[in-house]
Amino acid sequence: MDGKIALVTGASSGIGKATVREFLRRGITVYAAARRLEKMEDLKQEGARPIRLDVTDEASVTEAVQAIAAEAGPVSYLINNAGYGAYGAVEDVEMDEARRQFDVNMFGLAALTRAVLPAMREQRFGRIINISSIGGKIYTPLGAWYHATKHAVEGFSDALRLEVRQFGIDVVVIEPGAIQSEWEGIAADSAQRISGSGAYADFTEKTVRRMKSAYDSGGKPSPPEVVARTIVGAALAGRPATRYASGRNARMLLFLRRVLSDRMFDRVVRMAYGL
Repeated sequence: MDGKIALVTGASSGIGKATVREFLRRGITVYAAARRLEKMEDLKQEGARPIRLDVTDEASVTEAVQAIAAEAGPVSYLINNAGYGAYGAVEDVEMDEARRQFDVNMFGLAALTRAVLPAMREQRFGRIINISSIGGKIYTPLGAWYHATKHAVEGFSDALRLEVRQFGIDVVVIEPGAIQSEWEGIAADSAQRISGSGAYADFTEKTVRRMKSAYDSGGKPSPPEVVARTIVGAALAGRPATRYASGRNARMLLFLRRVLSDRMFDRVVRMAYGL
C-alpha cells in the first residue's frame, strides 16, 4: 500500500486486536499500541509491530509517534480505539473516575491526533478514524460519564473534519453496536460496585441484570471482526463516509434515536432495562 503505516490503539483485545489483524490481511504495516506489550505477543508473531503507548501520558504519545516515524515513516492511518466505560450513578461516581474516562476516551484520542497531524499535513494525506459508539448518539442507565465521552468524540470529530480537509486528511467516526467483548461485564461490575448499595441500589440491580443478560435477548452481539472490517474498509476507501454504524442493532437504535422524541426514546430505554 505504497508504504503507508497504520497505528491502532487499544490493540491488546477486542476491536483493536481484530483491526490490527485486518490491516495485516490487507498487507499494510501496522503498529499495535497498548500499555501492556505482553498482551500483543500473538500479534507480533502474526507480523504486527507492538508498541507501548499510554494515551493519557503525552510523553508516551510523543515518543510512540516519533519512534514509528523513525523506524517506518509517518502514520497514514490512525485508529483511535483505546477506551473504556465505568458505569455508576452520576451521584456515586467519584470525579477522579469521571476525569479518567475523559482522559482515556477523549483527551488521549485528541493528544494522539495532534501528534500525527503535522506529518499528515506534510504528506497531504491521512485518515483519522475515531471509534465512538452508538453510545455517542444514544444513552443507557448509569452510563452518563461514558456517554458524555462518546458524545464528545462525535463533536470533536465533526469539527476536526472541517479543519483538516484542506490538507487531504479525512476524519471518520465508527459507531459500533453490540459487540462480543469484555465491555458489558466490566461496565456491569463497575455499576454494581459503585451504585449497588444506597439510593440507587434497586435501579442498579435491574440495570445490571439486563446488562448481564444481553447475550440472551435479541441474538448474540457481533464479533469484533465485523467492526474491524468496517474500520479498515473506511481507512482504505477512496472517499470514505463521515460515519459508519457497525455491529448488532447499531443502525436500528440510531434510527430510533433520530426519529423518536426524547421522551419516547426514554420510554424505549426504560422498557429495555425493565425500569
